[in-house]
Amino acid sequence: MPTRRTILAAISLAALFPRGPLAAGPAPLALWPSTPPGGGGPPGPIRTRPGGAVRNVSAPSLEVFQAEEPNGMAVLIAAGGGYRRIQNGNEALPAARWLNAHGITAFVLTYRLPGEGWAAGPLAPLQDAQRAIRVIRAGASRFDIHADRIGVLGFSAGGHLLGLAATRSTFITYERVDATDQISARPDFAALIYPIITLKPPYDRTSSRKMLVGEHPDPALTAEWSVEEHVKANCPPMFLAQAKDDPVSDPHNTLLMQAACEQAGIPVELLQLDDGGHGFGMGRPGTASMAWPDAFASWLAKTVPS
Repeated sequence: MPTRRTILAAISLAALFPRGPLAAGPAPLALWPSTPPGGGGPPGPIRTRPGGAVRNVSAPSLEVFQAEEPNGMAVLIAAGGGYRRIQNGNEALPAARWLNAHGITAFVLTYRLPGEGWAAGPLAPLQDAQRAIRVIRAGASRFDIHADRIGVLGFSAGGHLLGLAATRSTFITYERVDATDQISARPDFAALIYPIITLKPPYDRTSSRKMLVGEHPDPALTAEWSVEEHVKANCPPMFLAQAKDDPVSDPHNTLLMQAACEQAGIPVELLQLDDGGHGFGMGRPGTASMAWPDAFASWLAKTVPS
């Protein structure tokens, strides 16, 4: 059985993958050659809770999982957690396993959290997401992928983060640190699963809004951090999935995103699920949420050229 190399060395493989391990990939990649932009951050190592939720992200990174029979496609994954933690255990890592089974190389992003003392504040996660896409594209030959077949898959707050990365790929969030930063940060497609899209009322009672813009934000600041406000004609195709009974991210989030994409002429597909709640990852047994991975696979087949 291949050995899975991970920055989360303290977590047992059995705890993370009760249904089998992922294929081993290259050693985890540091996103930045030295201190991330602006500096700061929490002291000590990354902390991982039972179940794989990550906090205290002192060193943002990419964990790489290469498919046994790669088809040249790559996907950057960002789990949710309200920008307070990162739910890698029940969102990102199962998604990586599913992608690998479909021949897709997966990259799990452990991004900086804005409340952990980073000088960049709410920009820190977006800096990491932009840098991650550039690092993946720069290493296309190394990872046996195509530089024009790189997508993103985000869950909940991770959907907000990668939604911003998809809609604001040309937004300069940090000064160039090396040649990698000359490469495009635009993903070729995006999938946002029960995402936080808007931070504007009446859909603003989320942890993501509090962590990014505070308790009583200025309306202009709220709009600046709302994904739907930045959808333009150069954005990539979008796949959206959300349960109608989501108690955390109001289902209007994906409806707002769908409308913004349609207005901008961006190909978009919204899968509305009858039930499943929030945080269902690759599907919650006994609910309609189990249907979204197959729908996503079908969307990929017709949207992303082989």
